[in-house]
Amino acid sequence: MSHPKVRWDREVNAAYIAFRELEAGESSYKLPIEDDRGDTTMLVRLAESGELLGIELLEADTQMPRLLRGNPDNG
Repeated sequence: MSHPKVRWDREVNAAYIAFRELEAGESSYKLPIEDDRGDTTMLVRLAESGELLGIELLEADTQMPRLLRGNPDNG
């Protein structure tokens, strides 16, 4: 994958930035990232090897970079 793929669901205000897809038989896990109040604001998805697969933004309208928010292909 040359560029990350961005999927933004505006109805639930969540976006997923995928750097690569899982391969057949490969497993992954998610690490929650919390703000200073203890609320989960994003999830980092990693392959079992530790390679970054993607990032899920749970408050996409503020967390996603402006460049990506303005792209009509997202969502």
